[in-house]
Amino acid sequence: MQEFLQHTLNGLSVGSIYALIALGYTMVYGILEMINFAHSEIYMIGAFAAYFVAKFLGLETPSVLNFCTGLTAAILVCAAVGFCVEKFAYKPLRKSDKLNVLITAIGVSILFQFGGQIVFGANPKPFPELIENFEIANYQGIPFRLVDLIIYLVTFISLIILTYVIQKTQIGRAMRAVSSRPDMAPLMGINNNKIISSTFMIGSMLAGVAAVLVATKYPKIDPMMGIKIGTSAFVAAVFGGIGSLSGAVIGGYLLGLGEFYLIGYGGSTYREALSFGILILILIIKPTGLMGVTLKEKI
Repeated sequence: MQEFLQHTLNGLSVGSIYALIALGYTMVYGILEMINFAHSEIYMIGAFAAYFVAKFLGLETPSVLNFCTGLTAAILVCAAVGFCVEKFAYKPLRKSDKLNVLITAIGVSILFQFGGQIVFGANPKPFPELIENFEIANYQGIPFRLVDLIIYLVTFISLIILTYVIQKTQIGRAMRAVSSRPDMAPLMGINNNKIISSTFMIGSMLAGVAAVLVATKYPKIDPMMGIKIGTSAFVAAVFGGIGSLSGAVIGGYLLGLGEFYLIGYGGSTYREALSFGILILILIIKPTGLMGVTLKEKI
């Protein structure tokens, strides 16, 4: 039972990260019906933004203020990068074939990966200790540390804020309108370009949050850090139902739990294969995912 609880806590922690990144994938798909494969590299850039800001400001003493400073830097930089990617890479292809957009997304991802190695260096860098990861509770030998609590708390707050923005604000209503009827939204005074840019920025901000949380828990960053976690988050989005915000969250947590149960009970060798196995099964059994809805297209 003790081992099971430990794996559950670890799975929920990683699942929170998957959920945050998966939301970025699913938000962009909900608006443009495209997969932003550069999203995982925006996550990587967020980690390096927090790293360099911490180094520049000399944030050497762990504190809540230092953590919030690094988190804010990652959010702002990721929002700016997400805006630029949409503006200069995807917007010119808005009316092009979807295959062209897909190839461009993969190209931007590769550009950031190898560009990051040139700019930041290929060797991993130790992430500064922005907040002390001390043990705050212990239940039957299972340590519960501050960073785990922060991951749960920050993820919960992020999801609450995102839900409020989507459901209660004017920009959220405009996002839902553009997602449902992009052809009719301009007739209601909605600027589609502005809403699409805002969607990219919000999704990128969530990736920035995830980057700092991961770097705080596993303090080592490198330009290729987005590949594995980006793939898993994409699978989580498809698993939950690409285009469904609640599906992305559910898919993220289920995948995180599945990975750590697999690791804990003798299947650690197959952790990397789990994501692709789930993706293949979902595409075969239920292509729309757990929360996805099959839409009929009129011709």
